Amino acid sequence: MNEASEAARSESEPQTAPPLPEGLQAFLLALERDFEPRRGELLAARARALALAHAGRLPGYRTGSEAQRGAWRIELPPWARDQRNQITGPADNAKLLIGMLNSGAPGCMPDGEDSITTDWRNVRAAQQNTVAAIEERLSAVHPETGARLAVRPSAQTVFYRPRGLAMSETRAIAGRALSASLFDLGAVFFQTRERRKAAGSDAALSAKLCFYVPKVESAEEAGWFSDLLAAMEAACGVPAGSTKIMFLIESLPAAYQAEEILHAARRHAIGLNLGRWDYMASLLHFKLADPEWILPDRNTIPHDIAFFQNIRYRIVDVCHRRGALAVGGMTALFPDRKDAQVNQRAMERLAADKRNEAAIGFDGAWTGHPDQQPGAIAQFPEPNQLSVTHPDAPREPDLTPRPAGAGRVTLAGTRDAVRTVIEYRLGVLSGLGARLIKGYAPDGSLIGGFMEDLATDRIYRLMLAQRVRHAVATEEGPRVDGALLARLFDEELAKLLEAAPPSEDARQRCRKARESSERMIAQSEF
Repeated sequence: MNEASEAARSESEPQTAPPLPEGLQAFLLALERDFEPRRGELLAARARALALAHAGRLPGYRTGSEAQRGAWRIELPPWARDQRNQITGPADNAKLLIGMLNSGAPGCMPDGEDSITTDWRNVRAAQQNTVAAIEERLSAVHPETGARLAVRPSAQTVFYRPRGLAMSETRAIAGRALSASLFDLGAVFFQTRERRKAAGSDAALSAKLCFYVPKVESAEEAGWFSDLLAAMEAACGVPAGSTKIMFLIESLPAAYQAEEILHAARRHAIGLNLGRWDYMASLLHFKLADPEWILPDRNTIPHDIAFFQNIRYRIVDVCHRRGALAVGGMTALFPDRKDAQVNQRAMERLAADKRNEAAIGFDGAWTGHPDQQPGAIAQFPEPNQLSVTHPDAPREPDLTPRPAGAGRVTLAGTRDAVRTVIEYRLGVLSGLGARLIKGYAPDGSLIGGFMEDLATDRIYRLMLAQRVRHAVATEEGPRVDGALLARLFDEELAKLLEAAPPSEDARQRCRKARESSERMIAQSEF
């Protein structure tokens, strides 16, 4: 297992799943009756949109919608006006979460989605750690020194990210497949609000509680989440609209409906974030049948490639015209305290990435490592840039420009993708939802360690499927077909087996990781 990942888990990983608090199941069941039928309809609409795209009818703008015509505005609470850096990481690991909370970043997003596995212990630990983080009582023991780690009081805003709308949870209530979004949001909402209710003051009940909602694909889905929070607020006697949401724009349909998403959730929404790795995966998924839209090797794609820049300008313009925050994406290349050269490269990439987002007008961005905090903040010297709009930019830009001429398509990059999906799946089999995996340039030189989670794994699986589907030619000459892909999987598995611990269990996990990754690509499980 990757050394950094091993250290990250430490003894902070959950050993047992905490029981559900009294009253939570009844709270969830009451919500399920009203919201599960709508969820089914929304997921069916998603499937239809993707099928239409693969038949040649891509999603598009809702030109002239009510959201575009009205003079409505988002009212930001004072604490939301400085979110220049939001640090994120797996919520199931208390040690890592404490480091995030003590980083000095204005925002912290404990992640209960892409960077954890769906093991029941991890799901429940993520929820419990988040509640403790919100209440500034989270603690852990350092695995090496035995020192007690605790959260320092701060004005930082905690945003919990639940699982997406498409996920179901079957372990919370026997015989019921709940929406995982409903369960995750409900568990954190119920526990924090019930504890605040016990405090016996209106101020405690109306204290800030914030969520980051992932994977929305339409305004109707955003409305579902806003209505769900409104129902939770009513059930717990919480002031209406006091719970706040940041929405991740990480799908092509959502990018077209950014303004409509804010409008549909305007009671609770405070902004949009460009989840660019999932967004890249969604672009690739919707354009999978197009032989003219070929994604280059991910590590060669410039941060200012047109399909990213166009959606960046759109998000900033939409958000700021409506008074909402616009937050940029993650820089996945992580610092390395043991390698000065890699560390410098990571910091230079971070600075260039955030400088680009700041120049466009974003109010802040994401990081995933405490060492990135000073460099990120340095690119956003003001608390926000809410006054920045782009009146001269197209209101409805092209969101699917071809990536031709940007980046490279190489055999080495294809191999890198194969190695990464196997290593990521190996991490999942070992209980890790995110792993630090080495990334290489086409010439074989080490770039550094990339923090890879489900989003980047999805990009690589889609990229490999696309290259096989269209027999894409590489710079080295060979075209990527099924036989070549199988050979690359064989060769990368052999390298992993050679480096694996001698136990048969470890070797079997490597083989299973390869088999799972290859099967998911072959069966179009994206």
